[in-house]
Amino acid sequence: MMLTKGVAGIGKTFLTQKYTLDWVEDKGNQDIQLMFPFTFREFNLLRDKKISLVELIHHFFTETKEAGICSFKKFKVVFIFDGLDECRLPLNFHITEILTDVTESTSVDVLLTNLIRGKLLPSAHIWITTRPAAANQIPAECVDMVTEVRGFTDPQKKEYFMKRFKDEEQANSIFSQVMTSKSLHIMCHIPIFCWITATVMESVSKTRQDGRLPKTLTEMYIHFLVIQTKVKNIKYDGRAETDPHWSPESRKMVEELGKLAFERLQKDNLVFYESDLTECGINVREASDYSGVFTQIFREERGVYQEKMFCFIHLTIQEFLAALHVHLTFTKSGINLMEEQQTASKQTEESAAIHFYQSVIDKALQSPNGHLDLFLRFILGLSLQTNQILLQGLLTPTGSSLQISQEIVLYIKNKVNENFPVEKKIQLFHCLNELNDDSIVKEIQRHLSSGRLSRYNLSPAQWSALVFILHSSQKSWDVIDLKTYSASAEALLRLLPVVKICKKALLSGCNLTQRSCEALSSVLSATSSRLIELDMSNNNLQDSGVELLCAGLASPQCTLQTLRLSGCQITERGCASLASALRSNPSHLRELDLSYNHPGDSGIKLLSPLWDNPCWRLDTLRMDPHGDQWMKTGLKKYFCELTVDQNTVHRNLKLSDNNRKVVHMNEDQLYPDHADRFDSPQLMCTNSLTGRSYWEVEHSGEVLIVVTYKGIKRKGNGDDNRFGRTDESWSLYCDDTDYFAVHNYTSTAISVPCSSAPHQVAVYVDCDVGTVSFYKVFPEMLYHLHTFNTTFTEPIYPGFRVRFLDSHIYICPDSEN
Repeated sequence: MMLTKGVAGIGKTFLTQKYTLDWVEDKGNQDIQLMFPFTFREFNLLRDKKISLVELIHHFFTETKEAGICSFKKFKVVFIFDGLDECRLPLNFHITEILTDVTESTSVDVLLTNLIRGKLLPSAHIWITTRPAAANQIPAECVDMVTEVRGFTDPQKKEYFMKRFKDEEQANSIFSQVMTSKSLHIMCHIPIFCWITATVMESVSKTRQDGRLPKTLTEMYIHFLVIQTKVKNIKYDGRAETDPHWSPESRKMVEELGKLAFERLQKDNLVFYESDLTECGINVREASDYSGVFTQIFREERGVYQEKMFCFIHLTIQEFLAALHVHLTFTKSGINLMEEQQTASKQTEESAAIHFYQSVIDKALQSPNGHLDLFLRFILGLSLQTNQILLQGLLTPTGSSLQISQEIVLYIKNKVNENFPVEKKIQLFHCLNELNDDSIVKEIQRHLSSGRLSRYNLSPAQWSALVFILHSSQKSWDVIDLKTYSASAEALLRLLPVVKICKKALLSGCNLTQRSCEALSSVLSATSSRLIELDMSNNNLQDSGVELLCAGLASPQCTLQTLRLSGCQITERGCASLASALRSNPSHLRELDLSYNHPGDSGIKLLSPLWDNPCWRLDTLRMDPHGDQWMKTGLKKYFCELTVDQNTVHRNLKLSDNNRKVVHMNEDQLYPDHADRFDSPQLMCTNSLTGRSYWEVEHSGEVLIVVTYKGIKRKGNGDDNRFGRTDESWSLYCDDTDYFAVHNYTSTAISVPCSSAPHQVAVYVDCDVGTVSFYKVFPEMLYHLHTFNTTFTEPIYPGFRVRFLDSHIYICPDSEN
């Protein structure tokens, strides 16, 4: 069974229809003999009926009945069940009766649960689509594959607007506005929101004299509501374009729709029936008029028994109208519909308003599945007087004081610092956006742009702001490199929501713990993850950490394709856990890197058959080199004893202490002439680096610690023979206070925590991966400074530049030998 997730309006239904159409038109999937697309909306209409699977198929697809098909075992059959989130059936997978006979009548919920569990017609293939919040209704053991519809990428958004508007300048202006607003940028990955945005932007650009376009969701939906009201007045009521658009009839209609939207949003209902409309005071006989008048907001559909079904064209429309209804009710009567005791407040107007907004914030934060998230953003957006003015005639501006806005912003910022899940905190930053406050976000953006984020001890609110920034940027959806922010287990836990939406997570050498493994296991088993590549190399995970990770790896929801656990102190026990996990979930992992561990012969024998077996997709299994020498903690397991190449040493550099110490002197040293000797104060080592290498260097004064190609120029006064000033060397500049990463004449400042620790730097090189990493050595830890990522095209060697008089370096011996 395949489960496809995606937010409302993202294109899940379109995807199933395209799949079905391609099959009908012989464009694909021709191995399928019968395809039966259903919607849960249709099933809702059968909730009180008894029916067999054969009767269900015959009723919806009369051709099968006419053909006399009553058995489906001999056919390759696909069932498509679209819109699980709209299901009103009690899908109970734990206590439902077992059904195996396709001709036996039962309730539709029992029929569906048995189909999904594989008890009824087990040969059938099933495809279910749903919003993410409802995905957990299907037990994990029933799901073979999870996919996600993510909507438009940034280039596709631009393509949409360029095709939507004939005027290229107008299209570029609107797209630029979308990209500069975090709220609009994020929402425009939903195709229908692009249409709403284009509709509003086109209208506003024609009517606003100042040329200012909406930049928040609340502004966008207010304009959309006003536009559709004008359409109704002109097209259906025969009014002139200059007439007031808020007539008594249009106000009544919006109020009734708002009541319906709010009351059903509380029950998480997205589809409405005649009884729902009647409860909210909407005349059922006029429902078609609502559909016709507000064709862009409210839609009428018909089910299998011709019972009318209604829904808003998108969930955000329902959420906006629901928020408008709650706000209208409060401003008119002082009653807060979000509180259980709905009585008018006896507080002052300002105090009552502050309490109202705070209570809505609290209620939304308590929502377990986030179904009030956008509702809250709209409520807060409606608190701004600028937005209330846009709805003048429907909503009387309250004259909300600056004090009220400041109190709300402060309340939200305090909530960000409280112990809420990160997803809730991301929502709070969206709320601050609606209130035009981005102070915390700008602060973090300044730190990011300066490259000194790791220098600061971030508060919980600042960490949440970083997550919000990364979550809001599609650029971060491809890869997250934890060392960019902080190479620590704490940073991983803080940034877990970002890891969950990325395709590739680079966590190598980040001091991960068992708790990290447990957290990543939950990511791997989450239906909301698309993580396909995970690099956890060079962390001291040990077997116990791998066992925790394997719980997620074994989950049917896990779609990981590449897992790197190189240099993680794994033995036979960890290999056994990995083999067991892969047997439980053999269909995804293609590459497993266990090099630089100690699996022993038994560990190799456990995993090798999975590589050879065609039933598993594992086509790359790395286990060499291996042995007990790789069981040391940290990067020191790769320690390399450096030997200075005396033929390269510049004459102002003096060697001492068994050629480990290099000091810049005034007088020339008596070195013989040699073609390899540098004309500037530099030297190289004889070590040709292969695989993984690590060394440590003490330094004083101005020096460069370098990895370079052997062929770098040695002679001349130009820059092409100086480390850091060519594309043939990767360097760390150090003095007694500052550090810079230098390559090809480009330098990047690096921040380092203040410490009384000696000036000591470590270098770690992975030739196969193409990384050169520098670390500050503290007594208790290595602090990551910078990593260069490249592809080495020839052998590389350690090198040093000791720039000025009395500067020196000391090549440290292996302290563990």
